[in-house]
Amino acid sequence: MKSFLLSVWTASFIFVHISQCVSGKDCVCELKNLQPPFPMEKLESFLTSAYLCTKTISSTEFMEVDTLMLGVQQRLEQLEERVSVLEKEDDGGLYGAVSLRIIELELDEILELMSKLNRTIDSHRQISQSTATKLHSMTKGMRELEALDISNVVSKERENQRVKRDLAKCEHKLQATPQPPTPQTRHCPQGQLVNVTGPRTYALTKYGTSYPYGAWGKDPKPAPGKEDMYWLVALTSSSVYANYVRHYSSLSTMLVGVGAVDTIIASSNPTTNTIEGPNVVMYGGALYYNCYYSPSVCRFNISARSVTNTQLPKNTGYYNKFPFGHLGAEYSYTDLDLATDESGVWVVYSTPENFGNMILSELIEGSPPSLGRTWNTSVYKRTVTNTFMVCGVLYATRFLDKQTEEIFYSFDTETGEERFNLKIRIQKMQTNIQSLNYNPRDRMLYAYSDAYIVSYSTVFK
Repeated sequence: MKSFLLSVWTASFIFVHISQCVSGKDCVCELKNLQPPFPMEKLESFLTSAYLCTKTISSTEFMEVDTLMLGVQQRLEQLEERVSVLEKEDDGGLYGAVSLRIIELELDEILELMSKLNRTIDSHRQISQSTATKLHSMTKGMRELEALDISNVVSKERENQRVKRDLAKCEHKLQATPQPPTPQTRHCPQGQLVNVTGPRTYALTKYGTSYPYGAWGKDPKPAPGKEDMYWLVALTSSSVYANYVRHYSSLSTMLVGVGAVDTIIASSNPTTNTIEGPNVVMYGGALYYNCYYSPSVCRFNISARSVTNTQLPKNTGYYNKFPFGHLGAEYSYTDLDLATDESGVWVVYSTPENFGNMILSELIEGSPPSLGRTWNTSVYKRTVTNTFMVCGVLYATRFLDKQTEEIFYSFDTETGEERFNLKIRIQKMQTNIQSLNYNPRDRMLYAYSDAYIVSYSTVFK
């Protein structure tokens, strides 16, 4: 018995000495730990340092340089085009002087953008150096702490985690059923949507974080000379209503927040013709949106500054009756979702007669616009977070977690086929995406996400 106790305690590097029995029954044991005590204070300091690093350096800071570089690149390309036009068409008179002045102003904006980029790079370099020093110190300290783990608890836990991951992968492969072959869409020249990459753009607008609901993008059918223009609508009243649309001449001016031009739709907010909800699109020089407190689509002609509207079918849900959402929340006043693709404008909505499932209708251009063909789907609208259109195919997304949105569903208006197994992931930079729309000109997805404007590239098979 004595030798057994000694072997057990010695395995933990604790020396055990058993003295003589005091009486016929009791023995007195003296325990001595031959190892130094574990430095818990040191471990806690490392945990605190790691937490402060994570809290201090956000994903926004990592994306800031990419955003500014993208802005500089696009501004330089535009400047090169304008110089080329000036060289070809300069008449040596008033036209040349005006064009040259415009180029000078754009050059000043590019220099300002470059200055901001350099300051940001310098700031990030200092952060990187400081963080690298701290990480090196913490790594060295953690290795020292791990050396005190005589029983190899850490290494065994790592091995257990690796085995668990391998088992989970194996189990998933065994349970997975092979996907049926995907038929090639016949009416989409670029093929079928298979992936979404990015984000390409990620930035706060000039509004800051004041208005979490809104929409932005480019006109898929712009007027001549407005191909590079971007539009922005932020719901500035209770995160529900807006009464104007803002335009920028380029993406870089939008990112920097200069040169905005506001076009007023209604004199007060909210009132007749006010924008309700974030699901807004621009097409053919007109803004399409859910009319204020009405189950109808408004069309605001930007140049004429006039509004016309078309009523949706009877009992169409509006004013938060059939919004988008998920188990944790709903996206308020998203009963109507407008979308654009290669063929024009579409609207997604729902009615009690279709059991709250999504309904898709095409909008025929005109003043006022009119409803074209309509399709019923079997997807309950409140379980969807957003929809968009590509080549006559309706895609729906759902909330997976704070970092990931998933395109899980599609409905082909040509064949009537519904699919529920797309599994196309979108990397989110913020928790929620309030609006999402596809632009067929640049094949980009434009998202408005908790006050941030975000864009993604689409990949087709």
